[in-house]
Amino acid sequence: MGRAGKSRNQKRQRAAAQVLAQEQFASVPHSFVFHRGRVGRSLQQLVQDVRRVMEPFTARTLQVRKKNSLKDFVAVAGPLGVTHFLAFTKSPSNINFKLFRLPGGPTLTFQVTQYSLIRDVVSSLKRHRMHEQQFTHHPLLVLNNFGLQQMHIKLMATMFQNMFPSINVHKVRLNAIKRCLLISYDADTQRLDFRHYSLKVVPIGASKGLKKLLQEKFPNMSRLEDISELLAKDINLSESEAEQDGSHNILELPQVYAGRGNMKAQQSAVRLTEIGPRMTLQLIKVEEGLSQGNVLYHSLIHKTEDQLQAALARREERLQLKAERRRKQEADVQRKKEQREAHRKQSLAGIKRKQQQQGEECDSGAEDPGMPEDQDPAEQSDDDAEYYRREVGEEPDEDLFPKRAKRKPGPWRSPQPSKRLRRGEQQASPQPGRAGRKPKRRRPLGQPERGGRSPQEMGNAQRPGQKEPWRPTSLGQQPAPQGPRRDSRVLGLKCKRLGVLGKWAAWGKGVPQRPRAHKKGQH
Repeated sequence: MGRAGKSRNQKRQRAAAQVLAQEQFASVPHSFVFHRGRVGRSLQQLVQDVRRVMEPFTARTLQVRKKNSLKDFVAVAGPLGVTHFLAFTKSPSNINFKLFRLPGGPTLTFQVTQYSLIRDVVSSLKRHRMHEQQFTHHPLLVLNNFGLQQMHIKLMATMFQNMFPSINVHKVRLNAIKRCLLISYDADTQRLDFRHYSLKVVPIGASKGLKKLLQEKFPNMSRLEDISELLAKDINLSESEAEQDGSHNILELPQVYAGRGNMKAQQSAVRLTEIGPRMTLQLIKVEEGLSQGNVLYHSLIHKTEDQLQAALARREERLQLKAERRRKQEADVQRKKEQREAHRKQSLAGIKRKQQQQGEECDSGAEDPGMPEDQDPAEQSDDDAEYYRREVGEEPDEDLFPKRAKRKPGPWRSPQPSKRLRRGEQQASPQPGRAGRKPKRRRPLGQPERGGRSPQEMGNAQRPGQKEPWRPTSLGQQPAPQGPRRDSRVLGLKCKRLGVLGKWAAWGKGVPQRPRAHKKGQH
């Protein structure tokens, strides 16, 4: 009972945890990263690298086709819970990066002045730290120098913050933070630096030899006299293992962190290793909506107040014309619908009226309803003639009530089907009152007809100048004995009875036979 109860509790807990995980996954922002138009191979790889940065809340294997438009992505974004679009485009002069906020905007357009792929960054490092477990959690977003009062700066900071899930400092788990995304703004150049780092925490306050032992990397102690020298002195270590810690990256851990020596309430150092990609961005413009609204900010084009008012008036006029066309289209659709309905009602009324007229004509020219429909005209004429005799007392004329001539069965039409009799059977007498036909007596094959000759006599009779008929023989056998020749007419009658070559028998011809080649000495 205890084991069964434990398994039931485990199932409930797992189901509740799965439901909670699905709710948490649906509540965080999601993104699509794709490119539009024709781009090069390097830019396609940059799209894949940015997807790695946005994992796990992005479509890693998103398939984009040439015929897909922005409306297609917007249509599927709602059911999938997608909140941001990151789109890359390429022109002959530069590369653009657009950041969309769904469903109603705004849209930020950046120009990518410089970029480096993950493979380029990793190849430039002597040692890099990147594994798949780092991408199971979203990165930690760090914004630098975004405290300025300009409206477009605040808008950029808000957009970047909303791209990733919010962090509660009281409930966050430190082991879930494996990556860091740094976006730094330079007020002088008005550019953004996009950097992606791998995060590592190591303990401090111990010698390098002790750290080696904690990391299960046993050092070479062949030159040491005592193990205390390894723990007290930093000897026999490579220069690449020199400690890079300082006051700028030392902190006290509030929780136990993964790694040997990282204990709670102990000081550890945070080390960052860049894993890419790397981009340098410059804000070009900010628009309302999804690339279709008013331009709120433009870094290259500055307009006066009058120009802004004129552009706003033109936009309002376009919107009014569009609304007017929409109303006109809806009115035309409604009018055509009413016309179709009226035409349908009119057609149904005409069909009904026509059916009523046809019914009246049929009633006026109808015959006596008392007469049955299936009555025979001959029987009807007989009844009329009898009625005429009873009422008038005279015989009616022949032309008054014509009778249908009945065909009498001829001698070749027997009311009973002919049946072949077996030996010893006698034909049953025909039914009284019906004309029967005398069954034909069949002559056995081989007997001569009355006043005729037998087939043997006919076969023996030869015409003048006629040779002995040829008979086929099988290979390896003696030739068949020469018997009496059969007449072609007898053979044709036999074929006719068997149902084979009836036309040859009807014409009085013999069955055609193809001569075969025979061996020497055979005739």
